[in-house]
Amino acid sequence: MKVLVTGSAGFIGAQVVAAFEEAGHQVRGLDLRTGADVRDPAALDRLLPGIDLVVHQAAKVGLGVDVADLPDYVSVNAYGTAVLLAAMARHGPRRLVLASSMVVYGEGAYDCAGHGRVRPGPRVPADLARGAFEPPCPVCGAPLRRAAVGEDAPPDPRNAYATSKLAQEHLSANWARETGGSVLALRYHNVYGPGMPRDTPYAGVAAIFRSELEAGRPPRVFEDGRQMRDFVHVRDVARANLLAALAPPRPGTLTPYNIASGSPRTVGEMAAALAAERGGPPPVVTGEHRLGDVRHIVAAPDRARAELGFHPEIGFAAGMKEFAWS
Repeated sequence: MKVLVTGSAGFIGAQVVAAFEEAGHQVRGLDLRTGADVRDPAALDRLLPGIDLVVHQAAKVGLGVDVADLPDYVSVNAYGTAVLLAAMARHGPRRLVLASSMVVYGEGAYDCAGHGRVRPGPRVPADLARGAFEPPCPVCGAPLRRAAVGEDAPPDPRNAYATSKLAQEHLSANWARETGGSVLALRYHNVYGPGMPRDTPYAGVAAIFRSELEAGRPPRVFEDGRQMRDFVHVRDVARANLLAALAPPRPGTLTPYNIASGSPRTVGEMAAALAAERGGPPPVVTGEHRLGDVRHIVAAPDRARAELGFHPEIGFAAGMKEFAWS
């Protein structure tokens, strides 16, 4: 198979390229670091002829620092995807594996004892300021029990990055319907592993914690440290892309898949695991918060298991041991 990987020199993209090449596929790469921009139609016109499948990883990542980030997220993630899809319509690849994200869900799934499955609204700044981090039932105000979110949950993006990732899905679905193309949207949960970007305001929390430990400082854990996430290793994510590429196409449709470990952990547990592996210092729980963060988001990866044959191979302990020193 001849494959174009956008974002091919990035944290996840480089692992995707390696997985496809190891499986015997021919890979062309496009990446801003090597002088090719997904927003450049001329670059796409050079690269797309003869391609069977596009794996779209190129994106501006992170939650955003402030409102000034909005144009960049829209330009790279939404507009860049639109330019790519228009070029694919010109040149003929009708299969797309899209790197989406769990951020499209907003908050995860919750159950109320009295009202069943509910959808809490955005958390209130005054509640966060007084340390009330758990979202209440939007109907009765009672405490909620977190649950695993499935792919059929309605999207509710709550920051610039999340909104731009959902826009990628919508644009790709438009392309699929109009061209008869097939899109598999892989909603990555919290990806970590070797090569993860560090020391930028847009780095993931695992990279930020590791950088603090490398500098001899304790990881600063926001809120109370009990917010739940699903940490999935980058090599498992790369393998999920390969499995998606080999799946039978579904013309005219976009099908989303949670790509997750299925074994959620708290952010505090992750910080403690990294600190223990490196010999400290132990994490400090600060009570700080970011308005764009959600409280809990964990996955039900059953669809990827059943339809793609995806089974994570790298467990939390082994993955954190490697990541702490990579």
